[in-house]
Amino acid sequence: MKAEKEKKRHVDSGTVVSVLKRIISENGRDHIRGYAFAIGCLIAVALSTAFTAWIMEKVVNEAFANRRADIVWLICGSILAAFVLRGFATYGQAVALSKISNNIVARYQRRLYSHMMTLSVGFFAEARSSHLAAQVSQNISGIRDVMNLTVTSTARDLLTLVALIGVMVSKDWVLSLIVFAVAPPLLYALRYVSRRLRLATRESVEINSRVLGAMQETVQGIAVVKAFTMEQELENKVNKIIVTAEARSNRIARLSERTSPLTETFAGFAISSVLAYAAFRSIYDNVPPGAFFAFVTALLMAYDPARRLAKLQVQMDRAVVNAQMIYALLDLQPAQREKPDAADLAITEAKVELKDVVFSYAAGAPILRGVNLVAEGGKTTALVGPSGAGKSTIINLIPRFYDPAEGQILIDGQDIALVTKSSLRHQLAYVSQQPYMFEGSIRDNIRYGRPDATDAEVEDAAKLAYAHDFIIAQPQGYETPVGENGVTLSGGQRQRLSIARALVRNAPILLLDEATSALDNESEAAVQKALDSAMRGRTVIVIAHRLSTVVNADKIVVMQDGRVVEEGSHEELAQRKQGLYARLNNLQAPEHSQAGTDQL
Repeated sequence: MKAEKEKKRHVDSGTVVSVLKRIISENGRDHIRGYAFAIGCLIAVALSTAFTAWIMEKVVNEAFANRRADIVWLICGSILAAFVLRGFATYGQAVALSKISNNIVARYQRRLYSHMMTLSVGFFAEARSSHLAAQVSQNISGIRDVMNLTVTSTARDLLTLVALIGVMVSKDWVLSLIVFAVAPPLLYALRYVSRRLRLATRESVEINSRVLGAMQETVQGIAVVKAFTMEQELENKVNKIIVTAEARSNRIARLSERTSPLTETFAGFAISSVLAYAAFRSIYDNVPPGAFFAFVTALLMAYDPARRLAKLQVQMDRAVVNAQMIYALLDLQPAQREKPDAADLAITEAKVELKDVVFSYAAGAPILRGVNLVAEGGKTTALVGPSGAGKSTIINLIPRFYDPAEGQILIDGQDIALVTKSSLRHQLAYVSQQPYMFEGSIRDNIRYGRPDATDAEVEDAAKLAYAHDFIIAQPQGYETPVGENGVTLSGGQRQRLSIARALVRNAPILLLDEATSALDNESEAAVQKALDSAMRGRTVIVIAHRLSTVVNADKIVVMQDGRVVEEGSHEELAQRKQGLYARLNNLQAPEHSQAGTDQL
């Protein structure tokens, strides 16, 4: 057991060093001028502090013991100059390090966001978004803190301490030995505290992310919370997490602040010992007090940098833990890497074909079991079948949100696994069954489909999606903010904006995953007319539960249990009395259609 702990300690120490090297290698060169200026200022602070202690011997001996008035003004002027220099140097290093710190935080925010955009949909499906956001916001400052602690501790605290120790040794080496004799036990105790704090810090970050995540989820689902009177149950759940987080934070506070009694005890013992020794020498050996006062001044001034250095490992461990969690995210490799020789997708007729496709989510049971289907270019292919048949999975595989475990997906004969994802997705327009609105105006949300679209093109797409009328009825028309995830809009309005976003993209392949599911009968009829017009000349793969959406499709593919069980037109499939489509079609007979039964 002891051997395992010792091994873990060495591994952790090695990790701290490796993280420190990585942070310095990634940021040091880009900010070398700023750090050089800050280090120069910190050196000035260290030397001016040491000079103030060193000159105390002259002050006491020449001004008070020898009473030399001619040298008093020179001494006082030099002390004033040292303090002025230290003030400006402190200001300079603080501003320089703040600018560098802000740049580092901004850089890693951009880098994290850019990296997360390369990760697969599967990663975000498994990671809870609220926890991910909380983890990033809490930990990104760790990299900045590592750099700041390294620079300030080395250039200011360590140099100041070395300079003051030099003053102490030059004034009285015996007193210096007394001070140094009690240092080793202090350093050992601080190392022990640091090791225990490292684990507690990691646990604290994870627990705090759960607190923020739980609160964010409650805010996002507040309507459901209140509708189902879940307030008390969720409050109890969150309270348990908060109590755990509070206990962990209190533990970190206790561990962090244990350095205070350790360093204070060390300082008290050292200073009292020095005073006793110096007093007896002055009383019995008649030694001039100047050197003693200079030594004590240096000792007192050395207390602050020594205290900060004593806490350095504790602070550094906390910062490194935060940095590690950021690097753990940055080092995640995209599950769907592009081939080194991946080419751009070339569209001719926009024919989509699945060959023997097998797929399952994570380690679950297969969702698709050897699927073969062809969506002819320029025609509409409808996917129907009971829930869980694998229809939405096919829609998700075509843009490469996921990759099949076996088989191929071809577009115009090109395996999409061998083309760049960017070129693939530029040829697709996608409408999901859960429309999502981003922060910004209505116009901004439609224009996400094609950022270079003109205002006229945005409005034309809105008209095709039958969204124009309700948009101009909004307080600011197309410039109306949609609120968080379109909270100010109805479900049908959000869906029509999502369709407008797909239409403005003007892509040759259109994927509709129950695109009209949130619309009432009147809105659905209007949008269906718009889709009928927009789908001409495009390859359309549509999932729908309502008969009216698929009846005019060029081909209907019926799925069940992850397999294609039937194919054909509506008339052909409806005539197969024993077929699955015919049974589903009968469930939406005219007497049921008015109720909007969703079976297909």
